[in-house]
Amino acid sequence: MMKTAARTAPAQLPVSLHTPAPYDGPSRDEVLAMRRQYLTPGLVTYYREPLLIAEGHMQYVWDEAGKQYLDAFAGIVTISVGHCHPTVVEKVREQLGRLQHTTTLYLHPAIGQLGKRLAEHMPEGSELSVSYFTNSGSEANEVAILSSREFTGNHEIISLRNAYHGGTQAAMGLTAHGTWKFKSSPVVGVKHATPGYCYRCPYGLEYPSCDVKCARDVADLIRYETPGEVACFIGEPIQGVGGAVTPPPEYFQIVYEIVRKYGGLCIADEVQTGFGRTGTAFWGFENWGVTPDIVTMAKGIANGAPLGACVTRPEIARVMTNRVHFNTFGGNPISMTQGLATLDVIDGESIQQNALVVGSHLKDRLLELQERQPMIGEVRGMGLMLGVELVRDRRSKEPASTETAELLELCKQRGLLIGKGGLAGNTLRIKPPMCLTRDDADFLVDCLDEVLTEIGARA
Repeated sequence: MMKTAARTAPAQLPVSLHTPAPYDGPSRDEVLAMRRQYLTPGLVTYYREPLLIAEGHMQYVWDEAGKQYLDAFAGIVTISVGHCHPTVVEKVREQLGRLQHTTTLYLHPAIGQLGKRLAEHMPEGSELSVSYFTNSGSEANEVAILSSREFTGNHEIISLRNAYHGGTQAAMGLTAHGTWKFKSSPVVGVKHATPGYCYRCPYGLEYPSCDVKCARDVADLIRYETPGEVACFIGEPIQGVGGAVTPPPEYFQIVYEIVRKYGGLCIADEVQTGFGRTGTAFWGFENWGVTPDIVTMAKGIANGAPLGACVTRPEIARVMTNRVHFNTFGGNPISMTQGLATLDVIDGESIQQNALVVGSHLKDRLLELQERQPMIGEVRGMGLMLGVELVRDRRSKEPASTETAELLELCKQRGLLIGKGGLAGNTLRIKPPMCLTRDDADFLVDCLDEVLTEIGARA
C-alpha cells in the first residue's frame, strides 16, 4: 500500500443534521457527586473528567453542553443500528403505551415472532431454531453452560484465555482475565485454552508454519486436565474485551472437531460479533466455516434494550424442562418489540452491507496509518469490529498502555469516543454503530493520526 504524508489540517468531525434538545438536568458536577455518593464504586468511568452524555442520534452523541461526538464504541457494541433510530423508537413507543410487561406464563405475540426471526437468520440446515430469552449476555451464557452440562452429562467447560463472557458468577469463571474476575469467583470445572492470538503467540511460533498449535492443544487440555470428556467449548468468533483478537481461519474448525470428538457441544458467543457486524456474515462464526450447537447473543440484538438470547437445537433446548427454570423479564414485550424493530432495520437498510463497505474502507485506512505511525503494532478484525494494538516498540511489542489511555483523552477532546481493551489495555476497540459513514471513518482515522503524532512527539 502506498504511503501518504501525515496530515496538516485538523480532523473535522462530520456535522450531524440532528439538533439536540437543550439540556435542563443536573449539572455534570452534580451528576458526578450523586454517582460517587449513592452508586457502587465498582462502576468505573472512562476519562479523567467523566463524560455526561445527554442525547444520542444514530452514530453521534452530545454532552450536556451540546458538544457533538462520534461514538466509535457504540456503548460497548450495544448500539447496532444507531442511537434512537427513528424506526426503533416509534415501534417501542407504541408498545410502551399498550403493554409494558407480561411474563412468559402468559402468551404474547412478540416473543414468538422474535424467536422465529432469529431462527430464520441462522444458517440453513443448522436446526438452530429454539430461543431462550434473557436480559443479558451473561445470563444467555449461563443458560448455554447449564444446557450443555444437562445435555451431555459432562461437567468440564473449556473457554479461552483472553476471553470475556459476562459478569455473573459462572460467566466470570469462564473469563480468563485476572482483572475481570474476583478472587472469590468460582472456577469449578472450567479450563482455559489458548486463543488464536497470532500477534502474541505464547509458543513463539508463526502462522501458518505453526500448524495452528494453539487450536490443536485443546486435545491435550481435554486428555490431561479433564477426565477425558467435556460438556462444551465456548468462544467468541473474534474476542471483544480481549482486543478484537482474530484467529487463523481454520482455528475454530480444528477446535470444534476436537471438542465434539470428546462428547462436548460448541458454543459461539456472538454478543459482540453478531447481527452483521463483521460485514461478511450475519454471525461471526460463519466467517470460520463452522456451525455451533448453541449461539448466545445480546447487546446489538435490541439496539440498547436489555435483551439476550440463547439459541440452540430442539433436542438440546429440551433439557431445560428437566427442572423449573424461569426468567421474570426475559421475553418482556418492550425488549421483544425493540429486538424485532432492530432486525427490521438491519434487514431493511442493508446494515450488514454497510458494515462491510465502510468497515473495509476504515480498515484499509488504518493499515495505511500503520505504515507511518510506529506505535501501531497490529490492525485486526473484520467489518466494523476492529482492533488497533498499540506498542512502544514493534520488535519487543511492549504494550503502550499509558499511551493508549492518553490517546482516549485526546480523541475525546477532538470529538471522538473510542474504546480500549486487551489484557494490557493497549488495544483500541473500534466498534461503532453500523450506520457509520465513510466520512465518519475518515474523521476517525484522521483523528487517530493527529493524536498518535502528538503522543509520538512527546516521547
